[in-house]
Amino acid sequence: MSAPVSSPPRSSWGLLLVLCGAIFLEGIDIAMLNMALPTIREDMGMSTGSLQWVMSAYVLGYGGFMLLGGRAADVFGRRRMFVAWLVVFLLFSGLGGLATEGWMLIVARFVTGVAAAFMTPAGLSIITTTFEEGPRRNRALLVYSGTAAGGFSLGLVLGGFLAALDWRWVFFAPVILSFFILLGALALIPRVDEPRTADRRMDVAGAVTVTAAIVLLVLGVERATHTAGGWTALTVAASLALFAAFVLVERRAATPLLRLGLLRSWPLLRANLVALLLFGAFYGFQFVAVLYLQELRGWSTLQTSFAMLVLGADAVISPTVVPRLVDRFGNARVILAGMATAALAYLLFLPVGADWTYLAMLPSFALLGLSFALAYGPLTIAATEGVAEEDQGVAGGLLYTSFQFGAALGLSAVTAVNVAATGDGGSPAALLDGYRAALLVPLGCALLATAVSAFGAFARRRPAPTAPAEAAPPLSAEAPAR
Repeated sequence: MSAPVSSPPRSSWGLLLVLCGAIFLEGIDIAMLNMALPTIREDMGMSTGSLQWVMSAYVLGYGGFMLLGGRAADVFGRRRMFVAWLVVFLLFSGLGGLATEGWMLIVARFVTGVAAAFMTPAGLSIITTTFEEGPRRNRALLVYSGTAAGGFSLGLVLGGFLAALDWRWVFFAPVILSFFILLGALALIPRVDEPRTADRRMDVAGAVTVTAAIVLLVLGVERATHTAGGWTALTVAASLALFAAFVLVERRAATPLLRLGLLRSWPLLRANLVALLLFGAFYGFQFVAVLYLQELRGWSTLQTSFAMLVLGADAVISPTVVPRLVDRFGNARVILAGMATAALAYLLFLPVGADWTYLAMLPSFALLGLSFALAYGPLTIAATEGVAEEDQGVAGGLLYTSFQFGAALGLSAVTAVNVAATGDGGSPAALLDGYRAALLVPLGCALLATAVSAFGAFARRRPAPTAPAEAAPPLSAEAPAR
């Protein structure tokens, strides 16, 4: 392998700390908003379909521009993209808190998602080009993913607390955190001469077609219960046509957004498909669970936050237990275990009742925390393993596109099913029927992801166990040779 791009500044821990801060910011931002949705709906008079777009606008901007963001990191420099778009994230998060109309909030969330789409693959590729492929990089990536989980779990509690005061603080709090991460990035991410392509043209046509395709597909799914079948079919057909156009554009582009040769790797494709299904199920379940607890059961935002806090168990499990499991059993089998655990969690929650105690819900929440720990970090490893250094930004962008595209589809699907099953009834019985029907979506996604994961888990021989002395070394102050 080639030498790493650069040595980490002063210590690799300092570099990793800043990048973990950014992914922590993403996790806390999403979780806090999720807790504030019912309050936002009440304050702005938004329908369930409109409320879904407050979440979906972010994930569409995130997923739709992620490939372009990954390409930009490879072409223009990872530090430059990380810092510049962190500033945009900070500004538009603040503007979201100042919104007075639903559409203003949706627009602010979309631009914030676009900023995250450029910032996240830049940060991930800094890690994957700094730490050598193998145990050292795996440890760094699992710490990184565990930090994202920690942000999510803290966001659940903090979001409920802030929403109880004023939901606008859910947007202002990330501004404060972003500012300190920006200071750390300027100080600790080094200015280095990164290897960049000579041709710096950007594949704008590819970015436009893939983003439009994603938006139309999500729109078609979400509006399926509100429009005639013909319009839904037309919207989905237009989306598929744009995906086909994207492939044609990438084949002919001098500097493609996504080098199609990357897609010849079945492990990479499998990792991205499972990532899509993982987030589709997880986001869809969160949306339904929060509505169930707050709208049907009448729980406060703070009560809901503490109820779902156990989902954050992956913040502890990811950096401590999962590395040992990956070393012992390999990525593929750990991912399979994670998706099977998720399917069990959704199955246990399916018969949810109007008078369920928290102890009846707890097994599902606990199993989901465990499943996310087992799947999320190893998927990050699997999607970037064996990829050339010059394509690391694109590989990271492709993975996070899958995450966010899956989240948008999952949100749209559960919303469509929920609205269709609830109908015009607003009674507790009608609401409960809608929630139960919507919960079939995450269950189906998890079962499909389990089946896909099984192919990878049993396609290759399990690696021999490593001796304790060969365990992943701690992150050192010096970058390892490749």
